[in-house]
Order: sequence, then structure tokens, then C-alpha cells
Amino acid sequence: MSGFVEALIYIIQTLGSLYLLIVLLRFILQLVRADFYNPLSQFVVKATQPLLKPLRRVIPGFAGLDLASLVLAVLVQLVLMVVTLTLMGYNVAGFILQLLAWSLIGVTSLFLKVFFFALIVSVILSWVAPGSYNPGAQLVNQICEPLLAPFRRLMPNLGGLDISPIFAFIAINLLDRFVIGNLAAYTGMPKLLSPFL
Repeated sequence: MSGFVEALIYIIQTLGSLYLLIVLLRFILQLVRADFYNPLSQFVVKATQPLLKPLRRVIPGFAGLDLASLVLAVLVQLVLMVVTLTLMGYNVAGFILQLLAWSLIGVTSLFLKVFFFALIVSVILSWVAPGSYNPGAQLVNQICEPLLAPFRRLMPNLGGLDISPIFAFIAINLLDRFVIGNLAAYTGMPKLLSPFL
């Protein structure tokens, strides 16, 4: 594989993964009932609206879930995988169903990573800027709160020390390692697609 093709794959994966993250954030923000008047939420809405608007005509929401943005995330992941494999010289026509399964696995993996890194940022902010009114800090807290709430209900009061993020980290890592990892192995996901996990 030539250096030009490698550079092209890198650019496509980087820009495509960034857009995929924004699309998935659109789904997550609605899932956690985040404040859509937040400037960062508005950026996510405007960046995803051109592709989501036509999709919403055929894919309605269900039970408060933004299914159109979830389908768009899977489609973006699928296109990224197809383009990557095609540029590497693979004929993808023979395993479209596998690619769809790998796309679902990739989107689920990214979904978990969003919560994982949001938790890290939330923990850091709780130490360095507790109660911050920064739009980014507020959005991170809104994303983390639904994840942490069940653990907080189970945890005893430790005099103001919140250890619920530790258990949330453990749960996310267990899901990522044993569910996502095993699904990728079971479906025969090639190592060259590992950047999507």
C-alpha cells in the first residue's frame, strides 16, 4: 500500500470519525435529555441537521429515542469501513452483512467511549471547577448524570465523597472488554478495522 493511500485512509478515518462522534452525540444528548439551548448542543444540532432532516421523514423517533440519528451513525460507520477496506484493496461486495454487524459494534464501542471520557472530564471538573457554569462542563454533567444515578442510589453516603464514577468506569470497561471485544471476535472483525473500536 502506497504512502498516498495510507495518508488518504488516515484523513478519511479522522474526519469521518469526528463526524460520527458528532452524530452519536446528537443521539446521546436526546437520550439523556440534555439542554439543547447549550451552545455546544446547538453546534451538534446544526452539524447533523443536513443529513438528519431527510432521514427523519422516513425514520420517526420512538419512546423518546432519536432513531434517525442512531441509524445515521451506523450508516456513517458503515461508509467509513467500506471506504477504508476498498482503499486497502478489499472487495467488500461479498460481506456487506458482516460490515453492517461491524458497524453496529463500532457505534456501540464509540457510545461507551463517549460516556467513559465524559466521566473522566466530569471527575476532573469536580475537583478543579466544582459547580462550574461553563457550557462544556454543564453538558458533560448532563451526559454523566443518568449513568451515575443508579450507582448513587446503591452506594452508601460516604460523607460527601462520591465514588459512583469508579463503579461506572468498571461497568463500562466490562462491557467494552467482554461484550464488544467478544462480539468483534465472534463476527470475525479484522484487525485492520480496530481503529473503529
